[in-house]
Amino acid sequence: METDLAELLDGIGPRLRALRRDRGLTLETLAAQTGISVTKLSRLESGRRRPTLELLIPLARAHRVALDQLVAAPATGDPRVHLRPHPRRRGGVVVPLTQYPGRVQVFKQVLAPREPTLVTHAGYEWLYVLAGRLRLVLGDREFLLRPGEVAEFDTGEPHWFGPADTDTVEILHLCGPHGDQAVVRTGPSTPS
Repeated sequence: METDLAELLDGIGPRLRALRRDRGLTLETLAAQTGISVTKLSRLESGRRRPTLELLIPLARAHRVALDQLVAAPATGDPRVHLRPHPRRRGGVVVPLTQYPGRVQVFKQVLAPREPTLVTHAGYEWLYVLAGRLRLVLGDREFLLRPGEVAEFDTGEPHWFGPADTDTVEILHLCGPHGDQAVVRTGPSTPS
């Protein structure tokens, strides 16, 4: 029992470091967000300081994760993700399928017709069309995607996507930190 607890506590520091790095934050930035000194954060991440609730609660808030995700509490009860659709201001619906900020996020979206407005931000995105037709604008180029088609792009390029016509379009939308790209594996692996 004590060994299990020690292993659980020893895993918190590396988990905190990975979360911070995945989000592209420095210790200084995280210290400013949480009010925890850079020294304490560094010692916590390296395992030289034991985690306490007073430290973990502001870190969980800053990383927008549940406290049990920081401590890797064993899964209990229902393993299903309980989907909560969120209506969008300009029409449509988004359903988050993942719960881990700082990592690749997955959404199912139903997009309503709207005017194109190009945006840029850090990251990488993948779009998979489930139903309808998707219009994708990347800089001065336009693409039309049908069900079963996929697009991926660096979001540093001006982009917009939405329905290609007056009907809605249903997509799976994956957003990843800058530099993360999809790895596609198809077909059986060949023996070496």
